Amino acid sequence: MVLIIFDPRRVVNPFVSAEPYRFLKATGTMDHKGKHAIVIGGSMGGLLAARVLADHFETVTLIDRDLFPDSPEHRRGVPQSRHTHGLLASGRRALERFFPGFSQEMLDAGALSGDMIASSKWFFEGGLFAKFPSELTGFLLSRPLIEYLVRKRVRSIPNVKFMEGTIVTGLLPSAIQGNARVAGVRLEDRELKADLVVDASGRASDSLDWLESLGYEKPPIERVEIGLGYTTRLFRRRSQESDGDIAVVIPANRAATKGGVMLAQEGDRWTVTLFSYFKDYAPSDIEGFREYARHLPYREIYNVIRDAEPIGEPYTARFPASVRKHYEHLDRFPQGFLAFGDSISSFNPTFGQGMSTAALEAVELDEALRAGLSGLAPRFFKKAAKVIDIPWTVSVGADLNLPCTRGPRNAGVRFINWYVSKLHKAAHREEAAALAFQMVANMLAPPPSILHPKVVWKVFKGNVFARRERPAALRTSKDPQEV
Repeated sequence: MVLIIFDPRRVVNPFVSAEPYRFLKATGTMDHKGKHAIVIGGSMGGLLAARVLADHFETVTLIDRDLFPDSPEHRRGVPQSRHTHGLLASGRRALERFFPGFSQEMLDAGALSGDMIASSKWFFEGGLFAKFPSELTGFLLSRPLIEYLVRKRVRSIPNVKFMEGTIVTGLLPSAIQGNARVAGVRLEDRELKADLVVDASGRASDSLDWLESLGYEKPPIERVEIGLGYTTRLFRRRSQESDGDIAVVIPANRAATKGGVMLAQEGDRWTVTLFSYFKDYAPSDIEGFREYARHLPYREIYNVIRDAEPIGEPYTARFPASVRKHYEHLDRFPQGFLAFGDSISSFNPTFGQGMSTAALEAVELDEALRAGLSGLAPRFFKKAAKVIDIPWTVSVGADLNLPCTRGPRNAGVRFINWYVSKLHKAAHREEAAALAFQMVANMLAPPPSILHPKVVWKVFKGNVFARRERPAALRTSKDPQEV
């Protein structure tokens, strides 16, 4: 349950652009398009939506069924907060835009920082990525802490009101225009009218049923079955462990469906999440958990946790499938309503893309609102689809590389997975290949950037002219065959 936040402000990459998204400058004044907007859901997506809407409506009401804690604590409505999380570089930039000074605020609250290439271990395709000073700075902190910091900022906005402990039971259609628009929401005890309703309630969203009850068709839905199961435990951290590095990433691959992530976080702790696809999930008892880590493709995580002091209770979760709802393909959609964040799409959580995607959707929502409320839904969904294309390509493409994943595979997917495998192998010794991959993984560059001729040359060089023996950096880390 930790966040990796990459800061690319001083990174220079000669092969790919670091500006795939437009970050509009804050105007400093509110350009109101309506009187009242409602946001359903008070997690990260809902908080970011409320922050944007506050610049365009006189009043914004954020509704959540939970009672929010007054400190960085887990809450019932966000059970996944107990597991490892990631906020990518593009997401951090969006947060900094909406909340100036937020990066420093995270550090002041206890977040750790460090070079996420030079101070991290990334194991892919039989080896360890090259480690070099990249000035790609990482901020690491727990999900409850960052959500608390964002919520505190949103609470301070004068025209945003919170309705806690409140359940939305449905949408309120306009009595004048029939089902042509949504005029608000139904609560358990009353109705609440609004010019715009944004559903940011997450993967469990009821939007599809609500829209169907108003006479609208469901959007085309894309689903890739991954059967992911994962277990997370916390351990006491000593700074010298793992050579002083702050992150270890061991993904699953075609030969092994097991993987793990170990990240430092505030409070001198490691958060460790072990996962697998469809079967053989990590146990929650401490000895079983350690033994599971011992049988990962690399023993870097096991070497740390075998003697580390466990903290608190273990937590397990299941994620059956990545799901994307293509609202942008609908011909009919009611005015006055939007789906947002995980209500549109949700990906394999081990890639840590969810919050960054929501942050980038917030940037696009802001721009879409600048053109007014008329035609807002198709305009926003088209923009959101372009944001989603990148994380969907990265995570779903990687999952489809595993034989056990159930989803459509075509020649294009098979070629990209073959090429990415070669890119990962080249990244064991070619710094440019490692950096190109990290830029795409952090949504700072589009996936086609890894096919730039200069990157392709590095991939070719790294594979064809590589030394026959394993990289020296890998030989320092024991793998299952060495113990």
